[in-house]
Amino acid sequence: MTGLSLTLCYHAVSEEWDSSLAISPQQLSKQLRHLVDQGYSGATLSQIVRGEAPEKALAVTFDDGYRSVLDRAVPVLGELGMPGTVFVPTDFVGATGAMSWPGIDRWVGTSDEGELVPMNWDQLGELMSRGWEVGSHTRSHPHLTELSDDALVEELVTSRETCSRELGAECSSIAYPYGDHDARVEAAAERAGYLVAAKLSPGREERFAWPRVGVYPIDGDWRFRVKTSRVMRKARASRLGGAVERARAMRGER
Repeated sequence: MTGLSLTLCYHAVSEEWDSSLAISPQQLSKQLRHLVDQGYSGATLSQIVRGEAPEKALAVTFDDGYRSVLDRAVPVLGELGMPGTVFVPTDFVGATGAMSWPGIDRWVGTSDEGELVPMNWDQLGELMSRGWEVGSHTRSHPHLTELSDDALVEELVTSRETCSRELGAECSSIAYPYGDHDARVEAAAERAGYLVAAKLSPGREERFAWPRVGVYPIDGDWRFRVKTSRVMRKARASRLGGAVERARAMRGER
């Protein structure tokens, strides 16, 4: 951990889905190529935390495990020689229909419902064979700070055990759904056996509140370059910037 690494957070990749969760393959490619041109090298999130990545490492993460990541993001990262990291809510992996939780349930029953279909375990195993990391996004995508202690442990421990069992490799990372976490949740994630837990806001590189820059369709060329710059990330990591980010995450679909 050097402070020079950068972790991005995406969700779905689609040209048709009119959602703040979905960016186009072209936008994804342009953004990542820009960062490669700035000297970043791809790595998984756990590689960065373990010190197994270049000093200026880039972790490209995807929350929720949408099938579009396999179909549309993997080719983009493959062209750049980059691995990715995908965080999956284990109760939904392999579902033949749409995933649903508050924030994405508005598309169930619409023409965009197909965008909510998740990957299955075989497909996630294929990603791992390409050098990707598969981490937990809990079992059911809840707001973790709202859960009882027992329910919190169940979400964190069971999802980790399921990932490890189904993929035949230790699950060492988790991303908090909605970016929702506090000191109790962070401590529970550490006790559950994770190496790192990712949030949805900038900040210091702390293992159980790992900073990520969320990327959305609104992020055109100029906006993306500003958001991912070290100057802006430091500004948004301030006390005021952190409060704004937490409020945005709680209102969002993530």
